[in-house]
Amino acid sequence: MTNVLAIVLPVFGLIAIGFAAAKLKLITERAGDGLADYVFALAVPALIFRTLSESKVPLTDSPWGYWVSYFAAAAVAWGIGMIFARRVFSRDARESVIHGFCSAQSNTVFLGIPLILQAYGDAGAVPLFLLLAVHLPLMMGAASIMIESADAGDAGFRFGPFIKTLATHPILLALFAGVLAQIVGVRAPESLKPILDGLSASASPVALVAMGLALSRYGFSADPKAATVSAVLKLMLHPLLVFVFAHFVFALDPVFTGVGVLFAALPSGINGYLLAVRYRTGERFASSAIAVSTALSVVTVAVWLVILGV
Repeated sequence: MTNVLAIVLPVFGLIAIGFAAAKLKLITERAGDGLADYVFALAVPALIFRTLSESKVPLTDSPWGYWVSYFAAAAVAWGIGMIFARRVFSRDARESVIHGFCSAQSNTVFLGIPLILQAYGDAGAVPLFLLLAVHLPLMMGAASIMIESADAGDAGFRFGPFIKTLATHPILLALFAGVLAQIVGVRAPESLKPILDGLSASASPVALVAMGLALSRYGFSADPKAATVSAVLKLMLHPLLVFVFAHFVFALDPVFTGVGVLFAALPSGINGYLLAVRYRTGERFASSAIAVSTALSVVTVAVWLVILGV
């Protein structure tokens, strides 16, 4: 438990810095929107491209049963989160995507890498990076497309502008460029690598500070009921379904099963808030969902470690 706290507390520390900076008037609350735009348009795309282009795992030889186990479970949690958003909490189509995303997307950078490598050591590296290579671009890409589709539906679908929007979307561009670079073996030139590394490294800390600024505006309990439902889906249902699919359906290696379950058991990541700010919908819910799920994950992750026998 001490080790889990040592991983989780720094996340809250960065959020607290942003929160305190806003309360002390060191930074205006509106600055969080600008920081989130920077992370979404520059830092996260750089992180996606670097992760995919430099991945040592060939994307063409990936274990599909492993991926299906994880993302099928994520799709179920995502769908249930959207249903609750629409039918129980009366949110519109755009915000319901944010609810579903926060119920299925994991905090991989801050919690996933150190926690899983600590639990499984070198044996967990391959299954960890197999998921890490596709998790962020796939989940962010799917959420972006769904929100763009909802926008098109509200105004009457216009195929041309919709395709143009997707074709210029920074997340999707980074996804395609990263996959292409990995397949053809292209790497960023050494002269440009420090720039790419700098943008990538800034993504998580800047995003967490931006979320702290938002929490100053909306509060940790801005949307407590919806956030609690999302946290239950994320921390309990998602990993449970991964375990069922991986162990009983695909009979995966125990290490692959364990890594997939722990990956799914991570709390909701900062990208839910980034999407909410980007599309100006669900910011209150996203900030609460991330805070609630991260706080509860201190207990639930420890429970899953015990269940897995790690």
